[in-house]
Amino acid sequence: MDRISLLLEKPVKFAKPACLGGLWLVAVATGGLALAAKPPIKIGEINSYSTMPQFTQPYRQGRQLAVEEINVTGGLLGRKVEVIARDDAGKPEEALRQAIELTAKEKVDVLAGGFLSDVGLALSEHAQKKKRVYIASEALTDALVWDKGNRYTFRLRPSTYMQAAMLVEEAAKLPAKRWATIAPNYEYGQSAVASFKELLKAKRPDVEFVGEQWPAQGKLEAGSTLQAIMQAKPDAIFNVTFGSDLAKLAREGNQRGIFPKVPVVSMLSGEPEYLDMLKGETPRNWIVTGYPWDQIDSHEHASFAANYYRRFHEYPKVGSVVGYATMQAIFAGIKKANSTDNEKLVLALRGLKFSTPFGPAEFRAIDQQSTMGAYVGKLELRGNKGTMAQWRYADGKAYLPSDAYVKARRPAAAMH
Repeated sequence: MDRISLLLEKPVKFAKPACLGGLWLVAVATGGLALAAKPPIKIGEINSYSTMPQFTQPYRQGRQLAVEEINVTGGLLGRKVEVIARDDAGKPEEALRQAIELTAKEKVDVLAGGFLSDVGLALSEHAQKKKRVYIASEALTDALVWDKGNRYTFRLRPSTYMQAAMLVEEAAKLPAKRWATIAPNYEYGQSAVASFKELLKAKRPDVEFVGEQWPAQGKLEAGSTLQAIMQAKPDAIFNVTFGSDLAKLAREGNQRGIFPKVPVVSMLSGEPEYLDMLKGETPRNWIVTGYPWDQIDSHEHASFAANYYRRFHEYPKVGSVVGYATMQAIFAGIKKANSTDNEKLVLALRGLKFSTPFGPAEFRAIDQQSTMGAYVGKLELRGNKGTMAQWRYADGKAYLPSDAYVKARRPAAAMH
């Protein structure tokens, strides 16, 4: 029996409306009319749907599942939840234009989304100006909650600092002293490399960084990049590329015999979105953060994975989890505030505990960063497909810096 079949045998909390038969029809006939009589709660969602579909399509489906679940049980505060989605085309200026329309014309109650870090920063700045709560779903730069943090911005996924800290635990165990880095030359890559360097040197003062490459996102020239890196004679490499750049890097490194000869520590590379692209070219033994969806046995995840498969007939990806958890966090905040008033929501979200498919999480009050974690393990090939092995769940709360560290970086006004 395959993994999906095992998941589908487990009890679940939600099924497609058609599966609920007469009971669901009664709910629609009674509760549905009541919901229709009140204005909906509007969530304005902005993401890179056209430029990063491998992540944002599963993300769309995850948040769609969460909204269907809440609405079939009566909505929030007796109101239907409605998501108004917009495509930012991977450009901060387009994201800002869409955010202005969503807040001014559509009058959304909450903003959410943002895949790229520079897009997330643009949305965060808009949220501060308009005093509108923004739940940053994916954007990972540390600046979002620290140096450029503000009262109205909360972040769901573990940041570059947090994921770097998770990887440094394993990197510090390697005998490598000479490190090189490869990262996209924009906010996310710069933030990830800065955090990795800081944290690894704190654990291993003997290491040195001997080379770095900063390709433009989506335009990696793998041959010349690897040639330049190997000229520095590194003992190990820290990689932050993703998407098509990651596929190019892995293919070229495999062909040149660099992988697995040179150890690699790599952010995000164990996520199904990228392993599906790598297929049989998945480099073995890379230390990565990711999501071994088919190996997780917790109740929260089994229930989510089964419901997701029933609804969309495919296995979940990280985007699916992030989309679903983003909505769960927003729903929990509105319930706690008993209101969509944004000042009340800010207070409700600070310290808020909410559920995710990875387990319980909360928004830390001091910097409004979620404690949602990630999985850390090694890449392996099973058949002609990449997977994670020797993995563990790294709870985000164990990888957050001290309050003193945050206060030194976060604007005082953001903590009022």
